[in-house]
Amino acid sequence: MQMEETNQNSTEGQSGATATQPSYVSSNPNMKWYIIHAYSGFERKVKESLESRIEAFGLQDKIAQVVIPTEPVTEIRNGKKYTIERMLYAGYVLVQMDMDDHVWHVVKSTPRVTGFVGTGQQPTPLSDTEVDQIFNRVAASKDKPKVKVKFEKNESVRITDGPFANFNGVVDEVNEDRATLKVMVTIFGRATPVELEFGQVEKVA
Repeated sequence: MQMEETNQNSTEGQSGATATQPSYVSSNPNMKWYIIHAYSGFERKVKESLESRIEAFGLQDKIAQVVIPTEPVTEIRNGKKYTIERMLYAGYVLVQMDMDDHVWHVVKSTPRVTGFVGTGQQPTPLSDTEVDQIFNRVAASKDKPKVKVKFEKNESVRITDGPFANFNGVVDEVNEDRATLKVMVTIFGRATPVELEFGQVEKVA
């Protein structure tokens, strides 16, 4: 996965969506979601190229959306948090379209597209359940970014923030879901448990 800027409009403003429908649902029953395979590292270029081709060929009624599903990931560097956007499926781009031979050819011939995901030469649309799972995961991850750092029990760390800043301690418990640690810190000669967020500590080399 690579650092990507969030595509704020990737699942918004679709024609045919209503207030009671998720924005990735179309009122056109022929609109299905397909997965295209792209050269790894060129997913964003493929999205831009395909959107340009939709405009050039006047296919707005046949291709509704081109989406690169991403999730925010929080990296801990030098005790500070940095949030980046990471692609959920490197090398793949989602396209919502009303498939026919012309649309298939326009998408397939887009630069850096290697083909559709499916059986043989026949593209296979995602099921409604699969679509829901993908977009629900995207929505859930925006509220709870993953933390790209691993701490282990008995690992030595230094506290970088809070009332115990500059104290050293030893990891006693790791809660990855909450992105917190219980660190045993020696205070006045006693080992005292302190709960800290991942971003409040750094590993001791």
